[in-house]
Amino acid sequence: MKKFDELKNLLASIEADADKFYNKANSAAGTRLRKGMQDLKNLAQEIRLEIQESKNKA
Repeated sequence: MKKFDELKNLLASIEADADKFYNKANSAAGTRLRKGMQDLKNLAQEIRLEIQESKNKA
């Protein structure tokens, strides 16, 4: 559950950059947003692997 909380916190942290990019056309915010989305993807993959491992043990 700890990694899921990290995922939620990461998503909340990039929300401001998403707003700046989409609503204010701030290209630097877009760069930060892309990096944040890549971090989200990697963390989500870690969680998926953790879940699969847990299911396989059961």
